Amino acid sequence: MNALIITIHVIACVTLVVLVLLQSGKEGMGVIFGGGGGSLFGATGAGGLLGKLTAGAATVFFLTSMVFTYVSTQQHVAPKESIVIDMPVTQTPATQEAAPAAPAEQPAAPEQKQ
Repeated sequence: MNALIITIHVIACVTLVVLVLLQSGKEGMGVIFGGGGGSLFGATGAGGLLGKLTAGAATVFFLTSMVFTYVSTQQHVAPKESIVIDMPVTQTPATQEAAPAAPAEQPAAPEQKQ
């Protein structure tokens, strides 16, 4: 399931990038850098067709992102399983052993002046 969603998502990403790059700009600063040439679809452009295809690719991109997020949050690890290896974690109860009492510190003798 994840492989199918990721495949569709990657195809939608590449398609969206290509469709955005095919669209002609509004003749702004791009003309200075050589972007003022003709468009691929003629003088009028293909605004209607490219706009609809871009919106469709963006919709597919959005839906695959949401589905992949939902699917990935539904896969969870059982509480007593290890994340690192596929063996269950054995939990041993901690025993409360009496620690030996630390010897009481004796106050230091006052120093004598000589």
